[in-house]
Amino acid sequence: MAHARSHIGIDLGGTHVRCARVDAQGRILAAERRQTSQAGPEAVMRQMADLVGRLREPGTRGVGIGVPGAIDAATGTVLNIPALAGWGHVPLAEAVSRASGLPCLLENDAKAAALGEWRAGAGRGCDNLAYVTVGTGIGGGMIVDGRLIRGIGGLAGEVGHTHVTDSSEPCACGRYGCWQAVASGTALAGRARAAVAAEPSSRIAVLAGGEAVTAFHVAQAAREGDERALALLADFARLLGMGFANVQHCYSPSRIIMGGGMSALFDLLQADMASALRAGLLAGFPPAEILAAELGDDAGLVGAAMIAAEIE
Repeated sequence: MAHARSHIGIDLGGTHVRCARVDAQGRILAAERRQTSQAGPEAVMRQMADLVGRLREPGTRGVGIGVPGAIDAATGTVLNIPALAGWGHVPLAEAVSRASGLPCLLENDAKAAALGEWRAGAGRGCDNLAYVTVGTGIGGGMIVDGRLIRGIGGLAGEVGHTHVTDSSEPCACGRYGCWQAVASGTALAGRARAAVAAEPSSRIAVLAGGEAVTAFHVAQAAREGDERALALLADFARLLGMGFANVQHCYSPSRIIMGGGMSALFDLLQADMASALRAGLLAGFPPAEILAAELGDDAGLVGAAMIAAEIE
């Protein structure tokens, strides 16, 4: 009896290791998660092997892993993961393959999510798209002429470090003016905290209730019509749109798909992002359509499984 073909996708995060069995159409058939062990790479690799063992079936053909950091895809080596200690030059693909008996490939997590949205989400049927994840930072993955592009060292798509301003707080990379330094969820929260410090009785402060102000307090206040919150989001959307213009100039997508935690605010940001994209785009070129991601947190899982399908 023939068994339905499937692949395993793993999304390695600083908080959780998520694992799913995915069919050829990008549908998640089964999924589990574990809290990411802080005991080092060996412990995390054991977690991955256990999850693969629990989810695999006779038709499972391979494993793909989305990694939140720098990798050498050719050798299956993790070069660095900023959110996890000890992950320098770790042969992750080899270890998981040896433990599971299945072939294994690695990909950057944002590129894996781009592939997931392309195959099974908001990018279906589009051969030129940009996936931009906006959360603590900004990352991305680019589909150009029907192909996920990686470039030398896998650097293609690291759009969070494109330059959009001559003044900003320092980026996590140590430079100034990076897109993610001004247009990430972290940046929005920082501006909101400054606004609350200047106006302690503001609606944002009331909603925060003495806790650290986050982007979602801003969104909540904006949905109530608070003018300060609406102004913060309008500026945030403008900065996102400026970066989207850079993305379109570099990769020429017809769709820009916004994922990550800040995509929960998409309805509040959409109009101003689109306006800023149009204003920043070279005259004569139609602006890309900006869409919210459809797969949410599952995009990376689905995409990692699709990466595994490349083995065949």
